[in-house]
Amino acid sequence: MAFQSQNPLRVWAVWNRAALAWIGFYGLILLAWLGVFAMALQNPAADLAGMPADFWASLCIAAGQASFLPLIAMWALMALAMMLPTFVPALRCFIELSATGATKGSGAVLLVAGYLVVWGLASVAGAGAQYGLSRAGLLALNGASISGWLTAGLLIGAGAYQFTPLKEACLAKCRMPLTFFMERWRPGPSRAFRMGAELGVLCLGCCWALMALGFVGGTMNLMWMGAATLFMTLEKLPDIGRWLTRPVGLALILAGGIVALRTLLTA
Repeated sequence: MAFQSQNPLRVWAVWNRAALAWIGFYGLILLAWLGVFAMALQNPAADLAGMPADFWASLCIAAGQASFLPLIAMWALMALAMMLPTFVPALRCFIELSATGATKGSGAVLLVAGYLVVWGLASVAGAGAQYGLSRAGLLALNGASISGWLTAGLLIGAGAYQFTPLKEACLAKCRMPLTFFMERWRPGPSRAFRMGAELGVLCLGCCWALMALGFVGGTMNLMWMGAATLFMTLEKLPDIGRWLTRPVGLALILAGGIVALRTLLTA
């Protein structure tokens, strides 16, 4: 009955704005993945977003040869491609709340912006780690570890982190976006940005160890990026994720142990 009393034009306008917001959001993900493909395939001719070919070429060379800013850009693009899909449940919840009049539709843009600011800062840390490890001679040209001990440490560390209280606490918040918003909801654009940043911190707490596994298979390895994106998306779904996190953690620990044993025997 309440729905029937609403102005049909208003309902259509709200639906139309939400549809446009989703088109823009998925368009951003698509552009990020196109950029990732261009880098991974070392295709400087892929002039996305009007960027010159030499910029894309600079992102494809080894960290030991690249300057720090292109590395940051590479990690930021990876974060866009891999982490935005995991943000879909939270964004959908926010847009549904916006449709009730609890906030303006523009709040969704600020929510995503706050989320991306956190991952932008994380990209600086990732680029710094790759730059340092490459300079130390521990990474190949594709960003993959050439040290058995580093590989083992990354695998065991990422696996062990899946069992920690911090991972569990962050994941619990990410799996229940409605509860998160109900606890923190305030009107206004600045609040939407802040909630997006807080969700970004929680997501970083869930996923940083898995992102670090890029140094195992190669930071621009498309197979790893696709598998990691799928896993991080699924583990945030309550009905599916609770069956994934710890078994994957155990598998990573076992894989790290095998690598460590092999490294020890061949030393």
